[in-house]
Amino acid sequence: MTRRELGLAAGAATLALGDHASAQDKTKGRRMATPPLTCDCHIHIVGPPAKYPFIADRQYTPPEASLADLAALRARTGVQRNVLVQPSFYGTDNRCMLDSLAQLGASARGICVVEPDIADGALRDMDKRGVRGVRLNLATTGFSNLGTVQQEIAALGARLKPLNWHIQIYTSLDNVVALAPVIAKSPVPVVLDHFAMAMGDKGTGQSGFDALLKLVKDGPAHVKLSAPYRISDHPPVYADAAPLARALIAANPAQMVWGSDWPHTVRTQGKGPLDIHPFLVMDEPGTLDLMADWAPDARVRHAILVDNPARLYRF
Repeated sequence: MTRRELGLAAGAATLALGDHASAQDKTKGRRMATPPLTCDCHIHIVGPPAKYPFIADRQYTPPEASLADLAALRARTGVQRNVLVQPSFYGTDNRCMLDSLAQLGASARGICVVEPDIADGALRDMDKRGVRGVRLNLATTGFSNLGTVQQEIAALGARLKPLNWHIQIYTSLDNVVALAPVIAKSPVPVVLDHFAMAMGDKGTGQSGFDALLKLVKDGPAHVKLSAPYRISDHPPVYADAAPLARALIAANPAQMVWGSDWPHTVRTQGKGPLDIHPFLVMDEPGTLDLMADWAPDARVRHAILVDNPARLYRF
């Protein structure tokens, strides 16, 4: 367990569970109204283990996070669209995500994890079912040889371009910088999870942040303004994440999307990979309200919450 994960577990205890308001009362006590068709671009569904078994070599075991739980999240945030991201504990078995997409219909899209030799026909089938990209989770599965990862990104880009998909990468800022040359040449968009893991306490002057801004400004890099609790030890307002968010938005607002990272998985100290690791409790409406500070201009905010994801995920 990392120092930051220890901080997450301690900080979560200070956060209140979001009010389970009805959809009609979703803005009560909120700092901003949620625009219609707002998209939460980073969530996970965790189904019954008997139906959707976890991989044997997972790093942690989560509780269930059902579609009914997602409906409650939508009610208390006012969010109407979601992007379901394949989590590490399912490996390349995308059935839970795909079955969830089938039930959510036009209100959701998916990001899969696949083997490098997956058939083109299988990718086309997933496109018909609402999948719009492939995730490389280098943070959980490990960052292998730089050259190997660069080749994987280049090969994926060539295969995904005809589908109008993108590559989603979860890794550290240092690794993003190392991969910058191949990201800059990608024929498809590259979406970087969770602020590209730039650390809030290191500020906009941290090593690699200028390179990240260039990738955003010039393209094709997009950044998810998601899960500030993963880059900041200062809940609930994550003040040190705000300068990073504002700088990224200023660099290219058209390349920004937002996500809650619900249900907030975390590896818990003292628990083994087969033990249940409880989710962190987060105030999702309050976290969404941070966008009022990060993007004070309502038009920019609308682009990040509605227009950009509609284009990127083809809603």
